[in-house]
Amino acid sequence: MIVITGATGNVGRPLVQTLTAAGEDVVPVSRHIENHGEGHQADLTNPATLTPVLDGAKAVFLLTSADFLANGNLQDVVDVIRNAGVPRVVLLSSQGVGTRRHPSIHEDAVTASGLDWTILRPGNFDSNAFAWADSIRTQRTIAAPFADVALPTVDPQDIAEVAAAALRDPAHANAVYTLTGPTAISPRQQADVIQTAIGEPIHFAELTRDQARTGMLNFMPEPVVDATLDVLGTPSVAEQQVSPDVENVLGRAPRTFADWVSRNVEAFR
Repeated sequence: MIVITGATGNVGRPLVQTLTAAGEDVVPVSRHIENHGEGHQADLTNPATLTPVLDGAKAVFLLTSADFLANGNLQDVVDVIRNAGVPRVVLLSSQGVGTRRHPSIHEDAVTASGLDWTILRPGNFDSNAFAWADSIRTQRTIAAPFADVALPTVDPQDIAEVAAAALRDPAHANAVYTLTGPTAISPRQQADVIQTAIGEPIHFAELTRDQARTGMLNFMPEPVVDATLDVLGTPSVAEQQVSPDVENVLGRAPRTFADWVSRNVEAFR
């Protein structure tokens, strides 16, 4: 049995689907169970709520919410997992930990746990483009900062498939994988891909850093907002590089942003 936290999100949902298709017994866990949905309701800020589904689990996928850094303690979560006898964890971290933009406290809790572990460090998600969906549908406009700064955004489906491999195969124990797409792409280029997919022009309005920051503070903690904007606006060489890890794990090239848009085009029409 494999326990998946954050099971209703952009990575958790395809991860549950991938593991189920592979014949695994999967327990989806999330803070909010959807109407008539299956799974277990738990909040990692209260680790004891995870205990009921850990008996007999061979691995746990750990995905924390954006506000967990301020309100939770991953060490407490890892302690609960270890005390339940689960041998293996896979943590969804971020590329920013490797480039020292983000604190390593979550990774430290996992690597010092005594458990088998794998750490996934994705860069910017393709699915962050969902933030533009409403303005594209209603105004055919995208507003974003740093219009021409390119990063190798990654498809959450690829993250999910790498996570599935790490959860199932002990050969990935104690590995750290940086996950990116196959090529760097800027917000303006993303807008071009979306307008081609929907068959209508999209106006790109470039925000200042301060304008973007104000909007992001509505749903992200301040330190995360500032670190994210640093990556988006002044990425390091490492943050702009394409990683080979998706291809090395999955045996194929990572999906492109256009691939992601083609699967989600109805969100933008």
